[in-house]
Amino acid sequence: MKLEPEFACADFSFPLLSHENSLKLIGMLGFDGVDIGFFQDRSHIQPDTVLKDPGKYATRLIRQLEENNLSAADLFLQTAADFSSTAINHPDRNVRGENRDIYLRTIEFGKMIGTGHITILPGVLYEQESAESSYQRACEELSWRIEKAADAGIILSVEGHIGSFCETPEALDKFVLDVKDLTLTLDYTHFTKIGYKDEAIETLMPYASHFHARGACLNRAQTSFSNNTIDYARVAAEMIRTKYTGYIGIEYVWINWEHMNEVDNLSEIIQLRNFIKEQYAEKKKQIRRI
Repeated sequence: MKLEPEFACADFSFPLLSHENSLKLIGMLGFDGVDIGFFQDRSHIQPDTVLKDPGKYATRLIRQLEENNLSAADLFLQTAADFSSTAINHPDRNVRGENRDIYLRTIEFGKMIGTGHITILPGVLYEQESAESSYQRACEELSWRIEKAADAGIILSVEGHIGSFCETPEALDKFVLDVKDLTLTLDYTHFTKIGYKDEAIETLMPYASHFHARGACLNRAQTSFSNNTIDYARVAAEMIRTKYTGYIGIEYVWINWEHMNEVDNLSEIIQLRNFIKEQYAEKKKQIRRI
């Protein structure tokens, strides 16, 4: 069991590189693990391709991870490029059935590559029905998924995000309390963007099993280190206080959404990783002196 967090980098930070070279770069940067994007129509490896022959792709990925001294920190499943067409709480039973099938096969792929963690999205509210109906269906679908992941020895989490029904810390807190054994891939940036302060977000840290970090500020869910307003020294202290031992995933992305193609990912990743690492070590020293 890990005694303190290790650092991971998202492979989807470098979409202009091949997957092999993306993993090589992450290994060269000295990361412990990699957050693997498993996004339909939007990542290096995608469910509709990999799940046709998971053994072949797992064998190749395991080799690439080993060559670069990396672990599979997280497998982040998204079944469509948008948030609603195949959300876990889609009103159409057939869509939900296909989604469940993809999820079960993703668990098997996750076991093959040795990850102990899968992240998914929580769902959305559908205009053709009541908000309560959309919400309750999401709770039911997640309960089923948590049970299936646990049977495979994998932790499942959701990431509250812009565009979901968990767009605020309050909504995400309610959700995690309503769904037994639900954990979070906690990402402050989605809440920072709409004006929430760190102290309003950090109440979610006790539920986190994975963590995404990047620079953010008001009106920007991704920005440079110099413009970032999240106090990552405070974040490090909260991780220590709550005994967080999951990965800290540095998650800069490069997509044409929410201005997320406007920073130099490589430089920002290095700066933020080093800062959080230094702050975590310093906070640990301060605790020992007390």
